[in-house]
Amino acid sequence: MPFVLICRDRPGALQTRLDTRAAHLAYVEETGAVQIGGPLIRDGQMAGSLVILGVETREEAETWAAGDPYAQAGLFESVEIEEWKRVIG
Repeated sequence: MPFVLICRDRPGALQTRLDTRAAHLAYVEETGAVQIGGPLIRDGQMAGSLVILGVETREEAETWAAGDPYAQAGLFESVEIEEWKRVIG
């Protein structure tokens, strides 16, 4: 079953996001685990991430989240990981 990550950026961390974006996108490409994802927008600027992972276990989702260059750079104030069931779309 897929897992969803809801990641909220630390206040004032936009430059960290911008500086780490290329490494994050390379990680997404190299791992192949992301089914869909993109930034959360607040006041017209990127302020977090929503990522749906096609992994089988919470442990795999946690491992993926921990390896994300955004997380390693300390971008996120919080990360929620929830099991997700696709019903529509």
